[in-house]
Amino acid sequence: MRTQFNRRDFMRTTAVAAGGLAAGLGGNFLARAEDTAAIEKTRSHNKEMEYRRLGATGLWVSAVCLGGHWKRVADVIGHNIPAVSMPGPGPGKDALMKNRYDVLTRCMERGINYVDACTEGEIAAYGPALKGRRDKIYMGFAMWPKCPRNKAYCNAETLLKTLDDGLKAAQVEYVDVWRLVASSPGKHSEADEQEFIKAFETAKKQGKARFTGVSSHGRPWLKRLCELYPQHFQVMLFPYTSKTKVLPEDSLFEAVQKHDIGTFGIKPFASGSLFGGAADDEEKSRRARLTIRYILGNPAVTAPIPGLATPEEVDNMALAVKERRELDKAETAELHQLNEQMWANLPREYQWLKEWEYV
Repeated sequence: MRTQFNRRDFMRTTAVAAGGLAAGLGGNFLARAEDTAAIEKTRSHNKEMEYRRLGATGLWVSAVCLGGHWKRVADVIGHNIPAVSMPGPGPGKDALMKNRYDVLTRCMERGINYVDACTEGEIAAYGPALKGRRDKIYMGFAMWPKCPRNKAYCNAETLLKTLDDGLKAAQVEYVDVWRLVASSPGKHSEADEQEFIKAFETAKKQGKARFTGVSSHGRPWLKRLCELYPQHFQVMLFPYTSKTKVLPEDSLFEAVQKHDIGTFGIKPFASGSLFGGAADDEEKSRRARLTIRYILGNPAVTAPIPGLATPEEVDNMALAVKERRELDKAETAELHQLNEQMWANLPREYQWLKEWEYV
């Protein structure tokens, strides 16, 4: 069996996906009986895993996916490595690459079939780790800090160069989802938006990106993109923790569902603040599953994307997907208490997460 996808494959499968969307898959993120055949054909399909439709992309991705950050991997491998950048040649880099390969392998075994890379260093780790296995996992990436948070990267020509750099680092011809990292708190001019769209259209025409999107910390701007440009901003990444609640009116999730946008929830564990005070790894694992169950209770969230440091953490996320979704009264009360502790444990650089309590 041929395991490498090339740009010709991309052009063909994207055309098929577009035909399916035209047939009217609608805005339902969760599986229906008629979706069974499509789900069974998704990458690394596992009958023990739940799959959700990534909005109008038509991709079926696992209910929990893999976030690109490896902030805790240094503790696991026993080497001092950068949190999101590729270390230089040596034992640390070798250990990191083995760790990422092993984690991706366990993801495939458990049916987790999407990985998001946010930096050039992450792309350079995950791309080679997927070599020869490109048909097993969908990949999305951004090129922070070469991104629209820097005004120099708010024009189409420069953005397309960063895309080429990302493809080269990943050693692939195309990416499934090319996303931008927007300014924080996520506010761009209409001129910027048109440059982003120009870059997206060119990348798709060239067969370098199947789908396009953005990550942002700015709710109003994301809502604007949903309403004005859903055909271009097809996938959105934004914070979603166990503290997040849906606004009863004018919610971002209302716009997301109306315009069929695929969504990934970042920082589900509030950058590890959820685990402050946990007695041991077993307690941390239990808190992680409780949080994932809560997040998946919102059908407008395609999948949370936690950074997973070990194959055992992959196993724990697969278990969370299989557990009872609705929290009982005791679990709800416990989660409330954990959330208060989590909020109190937030480091200064993550205080902005509190702005995502009501969305």
